[in-house]
Amino acid sequence: MTTTGLNQRLLKGYIDRMNITEYIQIVGQQARKASTELASAEAAQKNAALHAIADALLDSQQTLQAANRKDLQAGREKGLDAAMLDRLTLTEKGIAVMAEGLRQIAALPDPVGSISDLDHRPSGIQVGRMRVPLGVIGIIYESRPNVTADAAGLCLKSGNAAILRGGSEAIYSNQAIAACIQQGLKTVELPAECIQVIETTDRAAVGELLRAKDSIDVIIPRGGKGLIRRVMAESQIPVLKHLDGICHVYIDDRANLEKASEVAFNAKTHRYGVCNAMETLLVAERVAEDFLPRIAERYAEAGVELRCCEKSRAILPDCKAASEEDWGEEYLAPVLAVRVVSEMDEAIRHINHYGSHHTDSIMTEDYTRARRFLREVDSSSVMVNASTRFADGFEYGLGAEIGISTDKLHARGPVGLEGLTTLKYIVLGDGHIRL
Repeated sequence: MTTTGLNQRLLKGYIDRMNITEYIQIVGQQARKASTELASAEAAQKNAALHAIADALLDSQQTLQAANRKDLQAGREKGLDAAMLDRLTLTEKGIAVMAEGLRQIAALPDPVGSISDLDHRPSGIQVGRMRVPLGVIGIIYESRPNVTADAAGLCLKSGNAAILRGGSEAIYSNQAIAACIQQGLKTVELPAECIQVIETTDRAAVGELLRAKDSIDVIIPRGGKGLIRRVMAESQIPVLKHLDGICHVYIDDRANLEKASEVAFNAKTHRYGVCNAMETLLVAERVAEDFLPRIAERYAEAGVELRCCEKSRAILPDCKAASEEDWGEEYLAPVLAVRVVSEMDEAIRHINHYGSHHTDSIMTEDYTRARRFLREVDSSSVMVNASTRFADGFEYGLGAEIGISTDKLHARGPVGLEGLTTLKYIVLGDGHIRL
């Protein structure tokens, strides 16, 4: 049974007569089979599929927006807040951005099949490593329907079959995007099962995906903390994820304070509700009396609330007192924790204790201290004299990203095409035998 055939039967109510476990098993088996064919697809074919999907999205704007209106209406009836409805909305510009994102992925180098570290051994053989797809990737996400296209594009280009389970609030939008994906795959004669979007809104499907270890190689959750925690607790499959984005900027006593002011302001105020926004500002004691008043004035103009330690309140008496909980809080709002530290060692200890291993930055003109900070801060991205807001796949030259991983295995930091592949050893010989 093809995915297209299965989807048509599901739309006619087939799933009502089908056990969710059986449904996920069928989807997983189809994905596993398709992954074998996709892994051997040439870059040109995958790129053609991405362009065909992009064309289908642009050609289907009216259909996509009509489906999106159904989701928005249902969302309003359920009482979704304005921020959620905004994330859910598919505008004409948003559809164009989805299409352009797919074309950008097509323009990126294909990592699959690339060989690195090829070395001649004394025995005469050559040993190297080749990049290969992970296999089947399950992606569980909420709200934003554009994730359906982004995730499909990244998985397709990296040679992985994908099973996508979006939130129930975006079911109509996701299915409309899925139809465009299927159309693009058909155009270039790739299996429809390469990219499957789960049809049911039944929450039991998430649990079944997390247990489908025979068919899914990696799970990637994208959404709120509730979703991430559930995936972490229940998954029997390796997970690529980050839970919190508690990012720090440390102002060293050897920092250029003009640069430091610009970076600290940007890291907090450029966007509030993102995982790479600064949540705690650390300032060396020697420069605190000079630096804090000037940056506090800028934050006040931007409407940022400061929650300060005792030492920083002595300099900024009007700010609120920070509690112990503030040091580990991801505000995602115009709120900032501020702490004065004795020197860099205390800053590093604070970051490694309270941070979430996401992104942390030091402002300093001291090369030796910068190197120490890079080496000793245990985060997936560590920066010198730069805003934490740079921590994403596009700014790192990865193109689109499927998320950020704060784990140490197998990918760490922004996960782009290379992060969706793994390595295998290859050996080249000419009749060589081991003596």
